[in-house]
Amino acid sequence: MTSIIAAVADNGAIGKGNALLWHIKEDMKYFRKVTMGCPVIMGRRTFESLGRPLPGRLNIVVSRSLQENAGRLSAAGVCVASSLEEAVSLAGKGLPGDMAARTDGTADPHHKGEIFIIGGGEIYRQAIPLADMMYITEVHTEVDDADTFFPRIDAGEWEEVSRSEMQIDHTCGLGYEFVTYSRKTD
Repeated sequence: MTSIIAAVADNGAIGKGNALLWHIKEDMKYFRKVTMGCPVIMGRRTFESLGRPLPGRLNIVVSRSLQENAGRLSAAGVCVASSLEEAVSLAGKGLPGDMAARTDGTADPHHKGEIFIIGGGEIYRQAIPLADMMYITEVHTEVDDADTFFPRIDAGEWEEVSRSEMQIDHTCGLGYEFVTYSRKTD
């Protein structure tokens, strides 16, 4: 199953200058809990903004420009794919324990079966048609000067399956809710 996880402002903003727009501690905990043990797929700029591979997860970076560094990144626990489709294929063979992709074509018996797309904007756009689920932290603010946005979602294709109570982050003062969507089936 392919899932998307993102924190999105009311106006769709998700980033500015290759950085998050807010730091909501509970959202970071939620992200860690939901994605732990699962492969995570991200674009190059998202990977660079993290500064390191996410522990406890197979990290796959979609990038044509990082291909020449694939060996060095592999040693650091990161796989490099040239396309989203290749990344999803690698993730299906992932070994969350040792952060290496399986090369024998068999599935990892410890894999939870969920692959997470974690950004950024272009990777989200490419992933929407492939996704089965979306875990969205709706952050109740508008960021007019953002430069990266989450794609618009066709409400006719998605069904809300859960929504947390509204919470307020006392550090940044923003309200937010954790919302899970499932793709509607015919």
